[in-house]
This record gives sequence, C-alpha cells and structure tokens, in this order.
Amino acid sequence: MKRILLNKLLDWKNQASRKPLLIDGARQTGKTFLLQTLFADEFPSVLYIDFLKTPQMADAFSGELSPDVIISNIELLTGQVFNPESDLLILDEIGECQKAVTALKYFAQEASTYYVVASGSNIGLLASFPVGKVEHCYLNPFTFKEFLWAANEPLLLKVYEQQANSKAVHTKLFDKLTDYYFTGGMPEAVAAWFEYSETSILKRINQVEQIHADLLEGYKRDFGKYANKVDAQLIESVFSSIPSQLSSVFDGSVNRFKFKGVFAKKSRYAEFESAINWLHRCRLVLKNHPIEGLPKSPLAAYQKNNKVKLFFFDVGLLNHSLSTTYKEIKQQAYEYKGYIAENFVQQELAALGFEPSFSWNDARAEIEFIVSNKQGEIIPIEVKSGGRTRAKSLKSYIVKCAPSKTIKLTGTQGSNNLEKINIVMPLYYAEFIIDKINN
Repeated sequence: MKRILLNKLLDWKNQASRKPLLIDGARQTGKTFLLQTLFADEFPSVLYIDFLKTPQMADAFSGELSPDVIISNIELLTGQVFNPESDLLILDEIGECQKAVTALKYFAQEASTYYVVASGSNIGLLASFPVGKVEHCYLNPFTFKEFLWAANEPLLLKVYEQQANSKAVHTKLFDKLTDYYFTGGMPEAVAAWFEYSETSILKRINQVEQIHADLLEGYKRDFGKYANKVDAQLIESVFSSIPSQLSSVFDGSVNRFKFKGVFAKKSRYAEFESAINWLHRCRLVLKNHPIEGLPKSPLAAYQKNNKVKLFFFDVGLLNHSLSTTYKEIKQQAYEYKGYIAENFVQQELAALGFEPSFSWNDARAEIEFIVSNKQGEIIPIEVKSGGRTRAKSLKSYIVKCAPSKTIKLTGTQGSNNLEKINIVMPLYYAEFIIDKINN
C-alpha cells in the first residue's frame, strides 16, 4: 500500500528545520496508515496521539502552549519519553482539539527542528487555523497509479510509467481502469479487491460493495455530528443529489449543479452555499467552475461561485451511489459512463493540485477541463469516455481561443507520444497531463 504523498513527507523530514506538517483529507483515505505505518518506519520512535480515541489527551494542551511544556505534559499522560532530536510526534484527529491546532503555531516558531505531524478529516471546519505556520497537504483516495502499485504487477506498472502505446498495453491498462472505476480509491476497498483476488469474482464484488455502503453511511453520520440538524439534512440532500442528477447527462459533459428540487423550498445558490462549502471543506466533493468567453490566467479570477459543477471525491463511491454493477462498468454499457470518466479525470487533477478545477462553455460547446500552465497559457482538456473521439467542442474552442496546444483524453489507445500540439491520450494516463501542459 504505497502512497505518493510519502515522498513529500520524506522531503519534509530531511529539511534542516521545518514547520509542523498538517495532512488534511476525507475520513478513511488512509491518513493514519500513511503516518503510523509508512512514515513511522523512518524514525527510531513515534509518539502517537489520537484525540478522537483518547480525548483526555487534550489536557496536555489546556495550559501553556510552549512546545516543551506540551511535550512534558504528553510524556506524563502517556508514560512515553519523547526525544525531539529524533522522534516523531503524530497528532491524529487534531480537529477534535482546537488548542492543539493553535499549538502548531508555537511549534513552528519555537521548535522548528521537531518532527511534528498532525492529521484530521474535519480540518476545514475548524474555528481558527494557524495560517502560514504549518505545511498543509491533502491525502486523496488512491490515484490510478497507486491502484496499480497495490495490484503488484511490476511489468504492467513499468509500461504504465513509460506511457507505452500499443494494443496489448491498452487492453491491460483499460481493464485495470474499469476495475478502478468499480473499487475507487478508498484504501479499504482497494485492499479488499486485491486481498480476495484468488476467490470468486462475486465475493470480491460483494466485499467492495459492502465497504462502499459502510463508508457512505459513515459520512452521512458525520453530517449530523459536525453540523446542526437542519444543516445536516441540507448537506445530505446535496451530497445525495450529485449522483441523482446524472439522469440528464448520458454520454455528454457534466452539467452545472441544479439547485431546484434538491431541498424543499430552496432553489437558489445562496441557500445551498453553506452546504456545498461544508462538503468541499471536508473533501467529500470536488468543485469545477465553468468559465465563459475567452479564458485568461489566473482562471480563479473569472469564476462565478453560483455556477459550479460538483463531483464525488471517489469514483467507486459514485458508482455505488448510482447502483452501477461491476458488469456494466466492465462492458462500459451504461448511459452516464462519460460522467464517470470525467469524475475520474477530476480526481486525478485534484491529486495533481488542480482543485477546484475549471471548465469552459460557449453556447453549445463545452470543454470538460481547462488548466493554466507555468507560462500562463490556458490548455483545454477534452474527455471522451469511449471510442468516439471526434470533438466538435474542441474544434470550437480552437477557433475561438487559439490555444498553443490541446489535450484529449479518450477510451482509446490514443496517439503516439511524439505529438506535442494536438495530444490524444488514453484516460488511464491522466496523471501525466502535468508533463504535457508544461512541455
């Protein structure tokens, strides 16, 4: 169970001095495993605190917030000695203790050589936050590359990293991609999928479906835990309506989120803004803002918050919410497969740091994603889920906006790797967009 974010953690560890590291992300994306199992191996000793499991540990932060006083208090409460020169301090579920969050500021100012890492799933809901005093990063569900790591097929991983282009490679990687569409990237679902690989396919499917059902139920319980009753009902309505709005998508681009009919007597963005932002801060939805006219950098300056597309943060949970069967996914025999492909690309872009993302529309033409490269150029990214790759919208964008290059992600094998202007890539290589837009 390798995670890409581990590389960033190792770079952080090797700095001469450092701010505390704060890992944010939705619940059950593997933050604790990353820290307590993968990263902990780099230290002789680890002092681990879970504020959700042991709320009494908040007493260590109830008085003076000097790092040395806090460490002394923690040692007394845990009976474990902490060596600040070599040991790792993990503050898990730190969102449950606001004073511990505040204390990160003083670790940054007074103890910059200490190894302090915090994590939580409700960071975005905190009343206050030490801005500029922590190194903030997100742990998303498994990307497709991490899914391939978990598959433990070195030869397949090798051709993936080479972005090999052949019929044999396409057959194998597209097969894995459709498996990923079903399992998604939640670590527990991915682990179960490969753990039961020697059993019947029905057992594998049932295991993953049960995990998905439990996860979704857990998120809905969180709505009530971290929001008041009225807000919780509104949040759940928005969350549940994202997949239900697919009925009008079919194989086209995702539509803007429609507010009418989601919740009784509410039909305007202003009435849903708090619920949407709550879900976004908890990393349960990903945002995409449509840009009209000629897009310019920075794209965020031209977004209109009341016009937004909403995606699930995990494609496996999305398919489960839609009751899409494994057979339908493998055969690509369902009407909204275009939305699934688009949600997948949105997840890959989020893992690359493009979140919120942006799209483009003009009259009847729509481009699923537009991104800004290092030179400030706007690059369009067209997403086509199947074998049909003719893109009228992309042609319209070229005529009206004259981009320096274009990228098309498709369900086909794509074009050769030498093409630099009108690039056609298979969907499973979405991770490599970052290289294409900047080179």
